[in-house]
Amino acid sequence: MLSPFLACLVAMLLLCRIASSQYSSDQCSWRGSGLTHESHARDVEQVYLRCSQGSLEWLYPTGAIIVNLRPNTASQAAGRLTVCIKPSEDSRGTNIYLEKAGELRLLLREQDQALGEVHCFGIQEGALFVEAIAHRDISRKITAFQYELVSDRQGADFRSLTAPCQPCNDAEMLLAMCTSDFVARGSIRGVEEEAGQSAVTVTLSRLYRQKSRVFASGGGRTRQWVGRVKMPRQCGVKPGEGEFLFTGTVRFGEAWLGCAPRYKDFLKLYREAVEQGTNPCQMDTE
Repeated sequence: MLSPFLACLVAMLLLCRIASSQYSSDQCSWRGSGLTHESHARDVEQVYLRCSQGSLEWLYPTGAIIVNLRPNTASQAAGRLTVCIKPSEDSRGTNIYLEKAGELRLLLREQDQALGEVHCFGIQEGALFVEAIAHRDISRKITAFQYELVSDRQGADFRSLTAPCQPCNDAEMLLAMCTSDFVARGSIRGVEEEAGQSAVTVTLSRLYRQKSRVFASGGGRTRQWVGRVKMPRQCGVKPGEGEFLFTGTVRFGEAWLGCAPRYKDFLKLYREAVEQGTNPCQMDTE
């Protein structure tokens, strides 16, 4: 059941879109204060963000804001887009919904935001409707999150965020080799359990490519690389012998594991694809 206040806001949305009001001129990030609502505690402000990544910070939230995420290029608009948001661990004072045509679907409760976990959804699912929770003291309430808006690329790069723990089929493994933010050959050295996540320490014998320098050179003559990749705890990854081809996506400066076949299995698959002319891109396997 929706609260009376929330039901009222939905009804208003069905009748008309609330006039836009933006506190910040930056089209990538937005920072505002609920204190500017003054006595109009039921106002709904429109916020428009037109970059592929940025942040939002709403101090002393009252009423609600609608965050409209829009691609900033025609090429982005033509394809499917995935939106990922990562709340600050100090984020408080609101519930976050997806709003489309006046219908609301709960995305994050106030208590969920404190976990700081990444949540993803398709941009076609709607705008973010951020509703303030009534508190007598709003002086310590700040809602804050980062967002990234990226091409879905057939879902290969977002497997670890949107469909965790599902094994990759042959086509997905080959596509991951071409489109992932990082591709590396190496082994698992350790696993640490964090809040809802597993942080996997890896040692790499070869780094094919990476984004945002998530892996660092270990130095020495071996030219090994070291780093950590994350995945949901329920996947149950464990240290083990053998080499893997690690692929995945980098979100908010962190590497998330996607397809990770044993290297010998991937090598066999890749060579068969080359012989058949079905490999989607070239990879130096020597």
